[in-house]
Amino acid sequence: MKFYQEPAKKTPIAAEVDVLVVGGGPAGFSAAVNASRSGAKTMLIELAGQVGGMATTGLMSHWTGSTQGGFYEEILDRSHEDPKHRQIINPEILKFEMLKMLNEENVELRLYTMVVDVIMEGNKTVGVITESKSGREAFMAEVVIDGSGDGDIAAKAGVPYYKGREDDGKMQPVTIMFKVAGVDTERALLPGSFETTFDVPGGDLQTLAKEHIPHPAGHVLLYRTTLPGVITCNMTNSVDIDGTSAEDLTKAEYVCRSQIPHIVSFLRKYVPGFEECYVIASAANVGVRETRHFHGEYMLTEEDILSARKFDDWVVTKAHFNFDVHSLTGPGLDETGMQKEFPQDNSYTIPYGCLLPQKVEGLLLAGRNISGTHMAHSNFRVMPICANIGQAAGVAAALAVKHNGLPRRLDVGHIQAVLKKQGVDGLQPAASSPN
Repeated sequence: MKFYQEPAKKTPIAAEVDVLVVGGGPAGFSAAVNASRSGAKTMLIELAGQVGGMATTGLMSHWTGSTQGGFYEEILDRSHEDPKHRQIINPEILKFEMLKMLNEENVELRLYTMVVDVIMEGNKTVGVITESKSGREAFMAEVVIDGSGDGDIAAKAGVPYYKGREDDGKMQPVTIMFKVAGVDTERALLPGSFETTFDVPGGDLQTLAKEHIPHPAGHVLLYRTTLPGVITCNMTNSVDIDGTSAEDLTKAEYVCRSQIPHIVSFLRKYVPGFEECYVIASAANVGVRETRHFHGEYMLTEEDILSARKFDDWVVTKAHFNFDVHSLTGPGLDETGMQKEFPQDNSYTIPYGCLLPQKVEGLLLAGRNISGTHMAHSNFRVMPICANIGQAAGVAAALAVKHNGLPRRLDVGHIQAVLKKQGVDGLQPAASSPN
């Protein structure tokens, strides 16, 4: 590989803040709002032209799972259209509600801006370098929160990590969500999980999908929207994609979009209620489920979730979902995944150590990039849990600034006290995370 040596140049410092959040998805958005509410001068930097991540630009259908409490509930209260179906997302409403909430809390916002490097003083993050229409700029902060999903800031800062599942590095497939209109929703069959199917005139619906939709697509996942006759489809599928590679993401964009016409034809032919359906919208970006797993002060495990573990140093409570491992080789549920057969209904907690990366100071992880194993990640990666992780990260960052210290030195009791005042249910702890 050839290299080009860039000439040295001075980069203007565009802003200096207490807390800088990178990534405006559910985790980063929640972190920014709650850092500002906790008294910190806060800035949010986002690559896209809107905040919300997969909930907005990604056209995700709903806030999945049965997580309760925390800032997630406020997001639902502010953005739902139907009290009976609070978890269904109208992305157009959510886009503006999120912007309003950031504005109400005086969060400084920079959209259309890509973070390209991290600024370090020794082993401490003190800012980031960005590129945008405004040119190359630096943004300085006392604490940086990585809400980028893939952990781009943590990786650049030198936090140790691995990708995918532990034995072979394979990562979950990626998807482009899309919506179809013209659906007779009174007759429509809507399988909402891989393990849900229906007998249709042609046979078993999920079996027909594997037979007639081009591989690696081949499952049927359909969800109601708030609009009449409109259904969200979670059915495109691209495997062997590394979501941290622009080349792979470009490949996935083509693969997923090439599947959409075949999926629509399948729906028209085999699924009652979809005979006249047609595409009206597709996500602006590929939805990436899994990339880097960072090593934190504690790594959440499958066993922690299955045992509904209650940590003394909790910062997230009432988290609940299944092991949503999409097949790493094709359509459907992976053999390690559990949806309908998930064995326990109790919620679990996430300890503060999962947000604290090893080896790097002044940095907090927020969202699906917190410290957890491949299997644990398949559970906590969903947006409601990520939103509440972001809330905890935002509070912790603001408190660290207030106490003139590093996030790692912060007494978790201070974080819990603020979270309780914000309405988070502090469950009586039953266990502590190991050191």
